[in-house]
Parts: sequence; C-alpha cells; structure tokens
Amino acid sequence: MYAVVRIAGQQFRVRPEERVRVPLLPEPVGAELEFGEVLAVVGESGSRFGAPLVAGAKVRAQVVEHDRARKILVFHKKRRKDHRKLNGHRQPYSELRIQAIEVS
Repeated sequence: MYAVVRIAGQQFRVRPEERVRVPLLPEPVGAELEFGEVLAVVGESGSRFGAPLVAGAKVRAQVVEHDRARKILVFHKKRRKDHRKLNGHRQPYSELRIQAIEVS
C-alpha cells in the first residue's frame, strides 16, 4: 500500500514504515504529525484518486531528525574579466518515518 501526499508544498509517494526526507518543518524531533492532503491511495483493495484530495484519507508520521543535505558548490565565472566566485549551500531537511496510511 502507498499514498501520494502533499507535504510542505511538494508531493511525495510514501509507504508505511518508510523514511522520507521533506523540506524543513518547524516541529520538534519526536513530534507526531498528521497530513490530510492525500492525493491518491493505492492498496490491495484498489486505487482511490482524489479530485483534488481523497476524502477521509490521512497519513500519520513522526519526525525522526532535522539535518542538512550534502554541500553543493555554486561557481560563477565571467570570462576574460578575472571574475570567479565560489559559494557552498546545504539545504536543511526533516526526516519523517511514516507510521500509517488511514482511509475511512
């Protein structure tokens, strides 16, 4: 069974007991979350697709950790001008453990 859920403006395909990295959420580590914006649910009993949301469907998750992703390097250069600039960036994220997908 899996569901497509909208978390922080992005869509994620999630399964129970799966860990998912999402954009940084303000909740503390260990907090229980419930997402009601479920776009689709697919399971043994069939598929349900929302228009735009599946009525009565919820995804429960727990915040496992907050961290930052690997560093990416951003390099700017203007040719023949002796101009070079190197910046690094690490995107913050929250890791969630999906506990259950509930459909009423």
